[in-house]
Amino acid sequence: MDVRVRHTSGYVRYVGKVELVCSELRNRPDGRRKYLACNDLRATARQIVTGYRMRWAVELFHKSVKQNLGFEDVATHGFDAVISHVHWVYCAYILLHMSPPGLSPGVQSTGDKQRALQQGLADKEKRHILQKLTQIGGVQRYKNELRQALAGT
Repeated sequence: MDVRVRHTSGYVRYVGKVELVCSELRNRPDGRRKYLACNDLRATARQIVTGYRMRWAVELFHKSVKQNLGFEDVATHGFDAVISHVHWVYCAYILLHMSPPGLSPGVQSTGDKQRALQQGLADKEKRHILQKLTQIGGVQRYKNELRQALAGT
């Protein structure tokens, strides 16, 4: 990707001295520029742009969990309940974004992913395995169960 980056130092009110960066694709002069500010004066323009790209993935994650998984709909009074809600939302995100069996890689719709996950969990054998694996010491328990089954044959 051919990117043109310009940078300078400047001052932002209530923040102080910052590094200011303007980034745009070199072959697309359509005005789609990104203006970034960083208060770490030791950071290079390249580091600032790279950090922004990495941070953008986090922003897209938060947008997804807020829109699709009820992250904003916490209706609890205790802090422990809020923590539990956050953990459940993150678990749901992980389940929906791992590749469920039988789901073609091109499927991007959250609804399709949810349906595929529900179909996968409908299988009693798979449910039993997932239940074992999510228990404390579940991996070892499941290994022992497999060993017993193989020894019995």
